[in-house]
Amino acid sequence: MLNSKIPEGPIQHKWTQYKASAKLINPANRKKYKVIVVGTGLAGSSCAASLSELGFQVEVYTFHESPRRAHSVAAQGGINAAKDYKNDGDSVWRMFYDTVKGGDFRSREANVYRMAECSLALIDQAVAQGVPFAREYSGYLSNRSFGGVQVSRTFYARGQTGQQLLQGAYQALIRQTAVGNINLHTRHEMMDLVVVNNKAKGIVTRNLDTGEIKIMEADAVVLATGGYGKIYYLSTLAMNCNASAIWRAHKRGAFFAAPSWTQFHPTSLPQMGDYQSKLTLMSESLRNDGRIWVPKKKADDRPPHEIPEEERDYYLERKYPSYGNLAPRDISSRAAKEQIDGGHGVGPMKNAVYLDFDSAIAQEGKPTIEKRYGNLFDMYKKITGMDAYKQPMLISPAAHFSMGGLWVDYELMSNLEGLFVLGEANFADHGANRLGANSLLQACVDGYFIAPHTIMNFLASEKPHETIDQIEKEKLITDTQERLETLLKIKGNKTAEEFHKELGIILYTKCGLIREEAVLLEAKSQIQELQKSFYTDLLVPAGNQINFELEKAARVEDYLELALLIVEDALQREESCGAHFRKEFQTEEGEAKRNDEEFKFVSVWESLEKNVFKLHKEDLDFENIKVSERSYK
Repeated sequence: MLNSKIPEGPIQHKWTQYKASAKLINPANRKKYKVIVVGTGLAGSSCAASLSELGFQVEVYTFHESPRRAHSVAAQGGINAAKDYKNDGDSVWRMFYDTVKGGDFRSREANVYRMAECSLALIDQAVAQGVPFAREYSGYLSNRSFGGVQVSRTFYARGQTGQQLLQGAYQALIRQTAVGNINLHTRHEMMDLVVVNNKAKGIVTRNLDTGEIKIMEADAVVLATGGYGKIYYLSTLAMNCNASAIWRAHKRGAFFAAPSWTQFHPTSLPQMGDYQSKLTLMSESLRNDGRIWVPKKKADDRPPHEIPEEERDYYLERKYPSYGNLAPRDISSRAAKEQIDGGHGVGPMKNAVYLDFDSAIAQEGKPTIEKRYGNLFDMYKKITGMDAYKQPMLISPAAHFSMGGLWVDYELMSNLEGLFVLGEANFADHGANRLGANSLLQACVDGYFIAPHTIMNFLASEKPHETIDQIEKEKLITDTQERLETLLKIKGNKTAEEFHKELGIILYTKCGLIREEAVLLEAKSQIQELQKSFYTDLLVPAGNQINFELEKAARVEDYLELALLIVEDALQREESCGAHFRKEFQTEEGEAKRNDEEFKFVSVWESLEKNVFKLHKEDLDFENIKVSERSYK
């Protein structure tokens, strides 16, 4: 059932050979085909603009009032590319190796190599679009390091890289909209996927202003709707981020891969009180110059400047001397949690560690640090009221990126023909842990360089504009209406937000950075009880037009089902790998202990009925990289 469609031949030639043999469509015939793109972040906007430039009809849907509100703007630190501008030994092969190793040998080699290969051309395209990457005095593009690597391959635009890249993709999207090649539908949410004979043939949409539910037909559907880290409630993601589009596709037959691989970012601002609904991400780039430490003495309440060097524990430098403060995110986050749980946490709630720039400022001067990270320091001061030039930042791990997502093959197509899934919405490139600055890269590469080839290859064998049975269309609309009416009729006393918050606490405490079988079983039981309570105690104010509470309730309903799959996936994977750390499976030094004999596969889940899942396995073959212990010491 799982055909990854990896091309034959050496890994260096697979993508070139695929493009050379892919089917094409005559330019005059492309306008006969219609493609729906859901999501206007980097992956969605770049894909829509690229397909439109090729001549296809493109319908774009976003629940935002503007495509620029997509969450890609929040990615701060940079985008990776193996250009080797620093002459420090980087290459496509080294980037490929770093990414597979960083993902704890749980990713598909062919997809990862292609991402590294396409990174070279992507930077050139972004520069041509006007993305203002940082430059050296000589005029060359500047690079910096990120976690999990020993070279400088991250291109950046201060701390606004995602925003600047999205501006480039947005301009391309709006240009095609202005000339009439793209129909852009803002304030529309995808409610369901239309599937005919195991092929995606359209979507059910809801106008969030009027409540109108319609079906849009197409010859292919692209989901580029981001990740589901917001299921943990307190996360670095925006409040509107959700999993509904991919979950509705999953319930229509699209397989879900590796749902429990959710990354916790080590440099988020800590929670300061129960009133918070999200956490703020501070760029990982800060770890280039900032040193992470905690007091050696437990419950030390002294101000940081009063704690002498000999009483500080620079624990990442101590435990991982080769990588130090640039250890990968999963390792850095768990190390911080160990310090906090061990009584060495700092800050008002004792739930943080220090990120200190004293040494960097002393060595390079405040103007240099200000030039590199000034906007991040300004943002930190606005949020916390503290000056990071004078005292260390407070940082803490927070739910962030989803390595899991809908299963896709080499062509980025799900097991449902015609359903393509791009960016964080798919599982394809990061294994069990994503390296910093590979998120923007994957989104751009998927949208600009991969999907236009693979979608055309699929459409070349399809007859355009196959109509959907009218009775089936009416049933889909009725199903969506009845689902929303059911939520409106419950008339309980708890808001969707309260249910989401309870769910987040369960997941964070029992299926978060550290997991254990007995605790996971507790989580499963508690989520089932919460789900049962949802259908008796939910309160949604009446109204089918503009109703933010109704939108939220539908998304939380999906979260409750997805949460059970996350726990199920964490239970069946009896090993530790990347972001999935099972307490029962660790080395004597407390590091993750993989079980390659039994778990060298991607877990791929099929939904049989509500809350009933069937496991399929995509075995991982490592022909080019030797699977070894993942060490950063």
